[in-house]
Amino acid sequence: MSELPPRDPHESDPFDDIVAAQTERDPDLAVIEAGSRTLRTQGGAPEADVPARPADPEVDQALRAVETELAGRWGETKLEPSVSRISALMDLLGEPQRSYPSLHITGTNGKTSIARMIEALLGAFELRTGRYTSPHVQSITERISLDGAPISAERFIETYADIKPYIEMVDARQEFRLSFFEVLTGMAYAAFADAPVDVAVVEVGMGGSWDATNVIDASVAVITPIDLDHTDRLGSTPGEIAQEKAGIIKPDATVIMAQQPVDAAQVLLKKAVEVDATVAREGLEFGVVSRQVAVGGQLLTLRGLGGEYDEVYLPLHGAYQAHNAAVALAAVEAFFGVGGQRPGPLDIDTVRKAFAAVSSPGRLEIVRRSPTVVLDAAHNPAGARATAEAVSEVFDFSRLIGVVGASGDKNVRGLLEAFEPIFAEVVITQNSSHRAMDADELAAIAVEVFGEERVQVEPRLPDALEAAITLAEEEGEYAGGGVLVTGSVITVGEARLLLGRG
Repeated sequence: MSELPPRDPHESDPFDDIVAAQTERDPDLAVIEAGSRTLRTQGGAPEADVPARPADPEVDQALRAVETELAGRWGETKLEPSVSRISALMDLLGEPQRSYPSLHITGTNGKTSIARMIEALLGAFELRTGRYTSPHVQSITERISLDGAPISAERFIETYADIKPYIEMVDARQEFRLSFFEVLTGMAYAAFADAPVDVAVVEVGMGGSWDATNVIDASVAVITPIDLDHTDRLGSTPGEIAQEKAGIIKPDATVIMAQQPVDAAQVLLKKAVEVDATVAREGLEFGVVSRQVAVGGQLLTLRGLGGEYDEVYLPLHGAYQAHNAAVALAAVEAFFGVGGQRPGPLDIDTVRKAFAAVSSPGRLEIVRRSPTVVLDAAHNPAGARATAEAVSEVFDFSRLIGVVGASGDKNVRGLLEAFEPIFAEVVITQNSSHRAMDADELAAIAVEVFGEERVQVEPRLPDALEAAITLAEEEGEYAGGGVLVTGSVITVGEARLLLGRG
C-alpha cells in the first residue's frame, strides 16, 4: 500500500487533524488494508425543488392512476431478498442500465444529499445526469431526475406506460410480482437510457446486495456512514449491516468510503480486497480540512483526491453536510479519474459553482419565519444526533419546540433521546402513512424520555404544527422561539405542503 507524499516534518498541515480525528482504529484493519489498492494522490446543476401536483386536471388524474397501480404492489418495507425480478425486467427492456456509466450510493444516512451534490458537480462539468433517489418528500416524480430536476408528470406517466407490458410479462413468470420499488427502479433506468444521460447517480433503496438498484456495474461505489437502521432486515451491528451494503462494490471499482465504525470498515475493506477494488477513505485520502458557519450555509476547505479546494460555499447547514460534500467531491474526482490516470484537482471555480447551487429539500430547510419553522427528515438516532448538533450550531433559538411523527419500524426511543437536549417541549403527532406509529404509542415513549410536562399530543399534523407554532410564539415576537418538524420523510413532506411549500 502506498504512503502519503513526504513533507517537511516541521510544516503544519491541517489535514493531519483529519487523520488524528479518525474513529478508533483497529490494528486488524492494517492487515485488510495491506491487500487492497488504496487510492492516494500526490498532489452546476440548477437548484431542484419539490414539484407540486400537475396543474392540468387530466395529467393529474393520469398520474394518480399510475400512483394507484404502483401502490397496489408490495411496498418498500415488504421485501423478498432477490434481484431476479428486476434482472428479468432489465433483460426484457434490453439492459438500459448498461447504456451509461453510474455512481452507486449506499449507507445509512446522507445518501440523498450526497446524490444531489454529485449530480450538481457532474452537471457543472457539462454532463447530462440522471438521478434516482428515495423516498420522495412530496411527489413521487422526485425520485427520477434529469439534469438536476424531477422529471415531469407527463414523462413519468409515459415511462410507466412504455414499460408496463414488460412489467406484466415479468409478473406472470415470477413467483412474486415486481414490487413498488422495483418498478420505479426499472422506470428510472429506462428513462435515463431514453433521455439519454451521460451518467447516472443511483441511491440504493435498502441494503445493497439484493437491492433492486444493484443491477448496475458502477465504476464508483459510495458508502456513507453506516449506523443502526432497518436492523430487522439488515443486521443488528454496523458490521452485519455492512455485509449487505458491501454488495454494491464491483470488481475494479473505486470505493469512496465515509468514516465508518471499525467493524463496518473491516467488512467493506475485505470486500474491496476480494474484488480488487480501489479504496479512498475519508480522514485519510480525503476529508474536510476546515469549515466555518456562513450566512445561509457554511464555507469549506476540502481535501480531495487531487489536492485542496478552498473557499467552497455550501448553502446547507451542519458538520454532517460538510462531510457529505467531501464524500461527493471525492466520488466525482474518482469518476473523472483524479488520483489515478488524471493528475491534479478538478477546476476549482467549477467545483465552487456546483456546490453553491446545491439544495436538499427537507434537510434543515427553513420554511417559515417568525417563528422560524425548520424541517428535517431525520428518522433514526444517528441522523437525529447530527441534526441536533447542527441546529445547536446554526440557530440561536431561545426555546425550540419539536414536532415529531415517526414510523413504527424505527428506533423511536433513540431518536427522541437524541432530540431531548434541544427540545424545550415536543408535540407528538403522526403522518398519513400506514407505516406511521400511533401518536399515543409514540407519546408514551416521549413521556418516558421528556417527562409528562414537556409532551403534548396532537394526532393530526395540522393541529400539531399549529400547537407548536403557538408554543414558540409564547416566547414573544423577538425572543427567538422556533419549531423543528422531524421524525420521518413523510412527516416532513406533509408539513412542507401544509406550510405552503410545493
